[in-house]
Amino acid sequence: MTNDKIAFLGLGTMGAGMARRLMTAGFDVTVWNRSPEKAAPLAAAGARVADTPAAAAAGAAIVIAMLADDPASRRAWLGADGALAAMTPGAVAVESSTLTVDWVRTLGAEAAAAGVRLLDAPVSGSRQQAEEGSLRFLVGGDADALGQARAALEAMGSEIVHLGASGSGAVFKLINNFLCGVQVASLAEAVVMIERSGMDAARIVPLLIAGAPGSPITKLIAPRMLERDYDPRFFLPLMAKDLGYAEAAFAAQGLDLPSAAVARARFEAAADDHAGDDMAAVVEGVRRA
Repeated sequence: MTNDKIAFLGLGTMGAGMARRLMTAGFDVTVWNRSPEKAAPLAAAGARVADTPAAAAAGAAIVIAMLADDPASRRAWLGADGALAAMTPGAVAVESSTLTVDWVRTLGAEAAAAGVRLLDAPVSGSRQQAEEGSLRFLVGGDADALGQARAALEAMGSEIVHLGASGSGAVFKLINNFLCGVQVASLAEAVVMIERSGMDAARIVPLLIAGAPGSPITKLIAPRMLERDYDPRFFLPLMAKDLGYAEAAFAAQGLDLPSAAVARARFEAAADDHAGDDMAAVVEGVRRA
C-alpha cells in the first residue's frame, strides 16, 4: 500500500501530540477519540474527525492506537464499530498502548485473520517527547510491516527499536515501566523520610539524586515532588495499571514481583485523591500515611 492515509485512535496525554506530529509531517490524518471534544484542536489544524474507530480506519494504510488499557484497546479494535473490521487487507495496525502480553497476542491473531499485520509498538517517553516527536518506539512484529509503517513512526519518534517477534514490544515496555514505577515509588518514600527528618528537602533531595540513586527517572520526577507540580505528563493511575500488567507478565514466566506489588499499592493509595495528576503525586500518598 502506498497511500499516506493514517487513522489515529486515542487523543489523550500522548496521542494528541503524536497525531499532531503526523500532521506536521504531511500525512493525511483522521482521528478518533471516545470523548469527541479532545479532537477539536486537531480538527482546527486540519485533521478529519471520525465518529467511530471503524470510520477512522476505513481506507487507511496505517491505523495507530494510543489508549489507556486492555479494555479500551479491545473496544477500539474489536468492539462495535471497531477499527479492525474496517481495515483494508494489507494495512498495518500499530498498537502503541501499554497492554498485557496476552491481549497483544490475541489482537495479533485477530489482525492476521483479517489480513492485517499488527505491530506492538509501545513508546518510551511522555507528553513532552510526544509533542516534540522524540519518542522511542519499542517494536515487536514483522519486519516488512515495520518497513511499511516506518515513515509514520519516524514522524513521531527519534528512535525505532525492532525487538523481535510480535509481543516483544509489549514485554519490553512492561519491564521498562516496572523499573520506572518501583523507582518512583521508592523516591517518594525517600523524599518523605527526608522531610520528616527535619532536613531541608530542597537542598538534600538534589544531593541525593546527584549521587548513585540519580537515575534519569528520579532526576525527572524529584523536582516535581518537591514543587508539588502534578500537571500530568504520565497519569498516576496508569502507572498502577502498568505495574499490575507487569506482575502478570512476570508471573507467566515463573517470576514473583513483590517490589512491583508494593509500588503498585503506593500508586493505588495516592490515586484516591490524585487520579487526574502526574505520577509524581504518589508522594502525596506517602506524605499522608
